[in-house]
Amino acid sequence: MAKKALCIGINDYPGTGSDLTGCINDANDWAAELGARGYEVAKLLDKQATRAAMIESIGTLVSTATEGDSIVITYSGHGTWAPDTSGDEPDGRDEALCPWDLTTKGPLLDDDLGQLFLHRRPGVRVLLLSDSCHSGSVTRGDDSDADPKAPRARFLPPAVWMKPNQLPPAITRQPATVLSGLRRTGGDLLLAGCQDTEYSWDANFNNRPNGAFTYYALKTLKTLPANATYSQWFKAMRNYLPSSRYPQAPQLFGGASARRFKIFA
Repeated sequence: MAKKALCIGINDYPGTGSDLTGCINDANDWAAELGARGYEVAKLLDKQATRAAMIESIGTLVSTATEGDSIVITYSGHGTWAPDTSGDEPDGRDEALCPWDLTTKGPLLDDDLGQLFLHRRPGVRVLLLSDSCHSGSVTRGDDSDADPKAPRARFLPPAVWMKPNQLPPAITRQPATVLSGLRRTGGDLLLAGCQDTEYSWDANFNNRPNGAFTYYALKTLKTLPANATYSQWFKAMRNYLPSSRYPQAPQLFGGASARRFKIFA
């Protein structure tokens, strides 16, 4: 049984004026954790994470896995949406991840991810961890670890990267949502940084940039017993998020049996 992971982190978004700071650290932190748990880890960082490279890497990872293998894909970067052209979205938009070459090659749509996951063989476990966009509300988790520096939302409005004539008025007024599309891609579990009505935040902890979701996910993971499940991990994260500083509520999607899987087993 093979254990393989792909960790994607993108801070640099040329041509947008909307660079981030914590995504490379996120990817490296996930890679270190997964490597310590026996995963063979590949990374795509900044200019390595082109749209073509993301498609090829995810596609190869999924299509070459066999029964009993475990796959983890982590993504830290901007999220966005684009007008739906296939008619499968009730809200008229496709949710998407933002590759490094977003302004020239476009986003990686939920439809694209869905097609890649169609090649998964039976018996292959897939976990997608997404620390990216959305838009939000607030409550009171423990954010005492946070530095006072103002966080930044990991969301790129379509107007930043799309040409004006590609933005129908009815679409430009709608809020963003990557989460609702990613949950349909075909993996066993999706762990996301927030609800589809919220933002995930690019933050700072101990003078080091990180995504708030990634930081607290890894912090709580270290407190759990070796046989802890994804449900237990998710419950621990909710002690920290949402908070007054980071109004984002992590989400766990997947079947009841998948939620009881041992973490990264």
